[in-house]
Amino acid sequence: MEPFDSFPETPLEAALRLLEEGNAAEAVVRLESLIGEGHGGLLARLTLARALTAAGEADKAVAVARETASLHPDVAEAALGLGAAMLAAEALPLAIAEFQRALRIDPANAEARYLLGCAWLEAGEPEPALAAFEALEGLPGLAERIAEAEAMKTRPRSDAGYVRHLFDQFSIDYDDRMLGQLSYQAPGILRELAALVLPGETGLTVLDLGCGTGLSGAAFRDRAVRLVGIDLSPAMIAKAQERGVYDELLVADIETGLGTDAYDLVVAADTLVYLGDLESTFATVVTALKPGGTFLFTVESKEGDSFELGPKRRWRHSETYLRALAAAHGFSVTGLMACVPRQEAHVAVNGYAVALTKSGPLQPS
Repeated sequence: MEPFDSFPETPLEAALRLLEEGNAAEAVVRLESLIGEGHGGLLARLTLARALTAAGEADKAVAVARETASLHPDVAEAALGLGAAMLAAEALPLAIAEFQRALRIDPANAEARYLLGCAWLEAGEPEPALAAFEALEGLPGLAERIAEAEAMKTRPRSDAGYVRHLFDQFSIDYDDRMLGQLSYQAPGILRELAALVLPGETGLTVLDLGCGTGLSGAAFRDRAVRLVGIDLSPAMIAKAQERGVYDELLVADIETGLGTDAYDLVVAADTLVYLGDLESTFATVVTALKPGGTFLFTVESKEGDSFELGPKRRWRHSETYLRALAAAHGFSVTGLMACVPRQEAHVAVNGYAVALTKSGPLQPS
């Protein structure tokens, strides 16, 4: 009789070995063949989803994991596998829902709890992330994740993951929600302010920061010879693309993703409320503007000095803070007026509409 360890490995064992060795593409081939022959059970399907993710085929991984979860609706590992595929595909709301479902089926599933915390962290939500992590101990990487969540709570801006997660969720009915329920006025207010500080100016190169679905772009399209929109949320960028008013759209952070182009006008309608400390933003915008260029934006207002985080996780800024920061970055304040950019629960949200001009004459486009 041959010794136990000389038995040939099964197709599933071979695929697992290939995956551990970093050969995900070959593991996918083996697993698809196994499943196609009708020999693949739950573990084979879950491993295929993992292999597809590792091979960079996120959409196929989600499809396989979703089918597996539908075949095994009461199995925590199936929900966990779908959540992991969704997390890798950056579909954070769906990933969170699947990890929560796995925990309803099996409350003791430590991997589901850990990945739930990781998903909340990716979404920029440190409190629920820490709540998920607190029941765990000894897992590799856990201490680092907890430290990351604690640090996120003290940052002087809303986390980029939180903003993206928030607006990916809002993208489906954003316009109806903003224009109806919240009486959103910021693009129109900035359009009126532009008429005062840039009377008759057209043919401008315009950058729309936090462009969302394109409401601001639509307000400034007739002023622009070139209109560029930037937003953290891919779902919002897709909606802006449908609107058809932009010459270029970018998925990026406004503090780091503006590139090297120079603009006559930069607009930020209801965008800076997700940034507390505006030092980096002002430094970035002044670099992106041509001499004599204008920065138009709205913020929510506060009394006194500095800035603060409001109860809706939106930052408020004082006039004193905005004027000091403008001066520090070489801007002249050419307009600053009180306004109501939106409502919250049918109550006016007080704010400022601000126009800053970079020193130097406006350069022709």
